[in-house]
Amino acid sequence: MDACSPNPSATALATSLGDDRVSLRRWFVPYIAGLAAACALLALLAAGGNQGFSTWVEHPVRAFTDSSPVLRLLGFTIYLSLCCTFLPLPTGWAVAAVATRQAAVAGDLATITLLVAFSGAVGSTLANLNDYHLFTWLLRRRGIAAVRQRRLYRVAAEWFATAPFAILVVFNIVPIPVDVIRMLATTCRYGRGPFAAANFIGRFIRYGAIAYVTYRWNLGWLAVLALLGLAAAMGLLRVLAEVFRGLLPRQSGPPAG
Repeated sequence: MDACSPNPSATALATSLGDDRVSLRRWFVPYIAGLAAACALLALLAAGGNQGFSTWVEHPVRAFTDSSPVLRLLGFTIYLSLCCTFLPLPTGWAVAAVATRQAAVAGDLATITLLVAFSGAVGSTLANLNDYHLFTWLLRRRGIAAVRQRRLYRVAAEWFATAPFAILVVFNIVPIPVDVIRMLATTCRYGRGPFAAANFIGRFIRYGAIAYVTYRWNLGWLAVLALLGLAAAMGLLRVLAEVFRGLLPRQSGPPAG
């Protein structure tokens, strides 16, 4: 069974600690090899352009704007493939950057929207699959896997089982500060195929919308700065929430009588 489904076997699947048939080596070896090849190609494209290394260091915006569309899209896809829960880099600003009219990767609105949405969705799907495999590795540790025995998890798993694919799509469209849904999908042992497809569809819609708005209304670098500011604000909220939680008094057991 690939997914948490609303039937009697769902609970057994969600709470099992046995063989999950997910090989981290078969995922990360090709991923790292592909990432290295893509970075090597990016370096070759950058070296073959008109900008020298010093230009990229001293004037990164100008160098980025003057670089080839292929280099921009490749760098964009590589960056998004790294943005996961374990490396929480913001994504929205990068989408806007490759969709600005000053650095557009194509000459018309429809092509720009589709190219940016597709490239970004590919990158983010790879990053989210990294999360899937890393969460799987963590869940093989019995202490962490014990979360499956908690009531809150069982309630969440039952909710997720009602429409896992649709829920994943929606949560990939709507930006939220903590990607709990990917943790939940992994803990429920949702299949990697539908997991990747749902992530791709959701991110395609999200990034397509950002690219469309940025280019259509010529927001330029204002959109980049606004999305960076939003990401910073969401990150600060996460930090403040953790600090506040740490300040709360811990519950203690009933006094001995």
